[in-house]
Amino acid sequence: MRYLSAVDFGTIVLYFCALIAIALYLRRRASKSVRDYFLADNKLPWWALGISGMSSFTDMAGTMLIVSFLYLLGPSGLYVEFRGGAALILTFMLLWSGKWHRRSNCMTGAEWMEFRFGKSWGGQFARAISATAVVVSTVGMLVYLMKALGLFVAMFVPFSPAQSVLVMVLLATAYTAASGFYGVVYTDLLQSFIVISAIILVSAVAITKISAAGDFASLAAKTTGNQHWMDSTLAWKIRMPPGYGAYHDLTMLVIFYFLRNMLVGISSAGADPRYFGARNERECGTLTFFWTSLMMFRWPMMMGFAALGIIMVHSSFPDQSILLHTAAYIKAYFHNLSRGEWPSVVSQIMNNPANFNSHFIAGLKNLLHDNWQSKLSLLSYDGTVNPEKIVPAVILIALPAGARGFLLIAFVAAAFSSFNSGVNSAAAYFTRDLYQRFARPNAKTRELIIASYLFICSIVLLSYFLAYDFQSITQIWGWIVMGLGGGLAIPAVLKFYWWRYNGGGFAIGTSVGILTSIVELKLFPGLLEWQQFVLVASVSLIATVLGTLLTPAVEDEVAFNFYRTTRPFGFWKPFKQRLEPEVKLSMDKEHRNDLIAVPFTLGWQVSLFFLPMQLMIRNFNQFFFTLGIFLFCFFGMYVFWYRKLPPKEQSALADQPGGAAAAREGAISGISQITFPINHEVSGVNRTSVPKRSKNRRG
Repeated sequence: MRYLSAVDFGTIVLYFCALIAIALYLRRRASKSVRDYFLADNKLPWWALGISGMSSFTDMAGTMLIVSFLYLLGPSGLYVEFRGGAALILTFMLLWSGKWHRRSNCMTGAEWMEFRFGKSWGGQFARAISATAVVVSTVGMLVYLMKALGLFVAMFVPFSPAQSVLVMVLLATAYTAASGFYGVVYTDLLQSFIVISAIILVSAVAITKISAAGDFASLAAKTTGNQHWMDSTLAWKIRMPPGYGAYHDLTMLVIFYFLRNMLVGISSAGADPRYFGARNERECGTLTFFWTSLMMFRWPMMMGFAALGIIMVHSSFPDQSILLHTAAYIKAYFHNLSRGEWPSVVSQIMNNPANFNSHFIAGLKNLLHDNWQSKLSLLSYDGTVNPEKIVPAVILIALPAGARGFLLIAFVAAAFSSFNSGVNSAAAYFTRDLYQRFARPNAKTRELIIASYLFICSIVLLSYFLAYDFQSITQIWGWIVMGLGGGLAIPAVLKFYWWRYNGGGFAIGTSVGILTSIVELKLFPGLLEWQQFVLVASVSLIATVLGTLLTPAVEDEVAFNFYRTTRPFGFWKPFKQRLEPEVKLSMDKEHRNDLIAVPFTLGWQVSLFFLPMQLMIRNFNQFFFTLGIFLFCFFGMYVFWYRKLPPKEQSALADQPGGAAAAREGAISGISQITFPINHEVSGVNRTSVPKRSKNRRG
């Protein structure tokens, strides 16, 4: 508690009160229907969904992890985060996977499986496995978030990481369960305001201290040992400290990460509830553009933390060999101290030194001198600076007391935003696609919402107890995106692009992929990330193809209805031949523009993230080069994407009376919007209807 002032505590209490007030205010609105609870009845504007998306992606764990690589590598640390932190999947969500999912008018990605594969056993099996996969993925993500939240908060309060995270998670669980998707979006708006304010604060402090440091390039090279710290170019091999040896072959890893992101982006990424909750197809694109643009603000903050970390480490440890001696001293005192126990033990020494032998504490003071507790927070198990602790250490050591509480709130808000988004989405899959679909098909709204409450509590408790089986947030994130991600990627990709693909193939491939990723984690925990992905994805691919070929094909009418409604590109020749010429022409133009826009959008996104980092550290030569790439790619996006977005009022009904004329109008504008009868949930009862135009919902 010695790190926080009365002003800090007052700010924290005010923030928690605001969250509770929002949840209580929205509780009644969220409980009107299941569609209100999980999708806010498709009434939220695109800009609110875009801000919510940005907030959910700006998680605390990811920020700590990315800052660790920026601290070690400089701006080129962005390349490491091609594995997930750079959110390259947003490119494909913006161009096509978001709108392809929205065209179904389903509520969840698992319900979408019936739309794709029909209501036969294959479609039902696929729906159940899809929901189960989301639940498993959410558990992995919650474990990741809780691990980071515990490490972060424990540096400010006299409790262990496990104790610290418990209080935070209980509060987040309460307001998420009470307010549903309304609460997710509206609390994200509040939390986005807090996070952006923190970005401005950290960036301003960093710019001031970088200017005062003089030759910052030399300081960064001396402190990190990386002579190319200022450089943004991609190196073939890099020097990394103990514990980060897997990243030596950087270029090969970046290529692999990029391909992995393409697989995820062209498949299931658009199944985010924000797309199912969007008011129309056009807003799927605009909300993603806004979402990606807002993500840019995250990078100057993270570079600011990395730069402040360099200045702080240089000031605290002019001779970093003292860290190696301190780690050896602690290990000698605690016999057989494991890597996994290290964070909790260090937290206890920092916050409760009176509980330890006085001679032991005196030895630490003699090694670390002034501010020994704050310096201890940076110590890794390997006797080096722990890059994952740079963010909380900067807040503790390099920033004034009055700012600590605000930044603590900002990072807790970032964690809560990712938490509530993931939990709400998983609850939707469980309630809609498992509980209601297979256990209680006639359940009323109240029963379904209560089931969601109970599920949320259960999944949070499970994740809490699993969180401390992992040694670091880097290990958790690597397994989520490469191990588990490899098991889910292949079955998800084929559902859009291969006409013969069926529910049996998806369900079998996904089940085998999940099981293989879990077995790999337990039996081969030392595998490199790319090895995890190749192993799990290969097994999943074999199971997916065999499952497809050994089970009956999807009913012809179901597959054709999916194709003419969703309009994906890929291997659909038997069904494309049955479309009217005007519709085929419209689809071909849409697909051509979407694919041409890919390199422009990727270039725009990556350069957008590099620009503020290069400007902050005053690498002006590379800044202006990157600016040229950014402007060129932005123009290409405008020509091949933005100008082709459908107007808000457009709603062509192909293969219905007047459908050919409507499709022809769509071909002129570049896109045809096709709507078909769907399943709607009204007060817990399934009814089939054709969507009607209204003031708040179109298409």
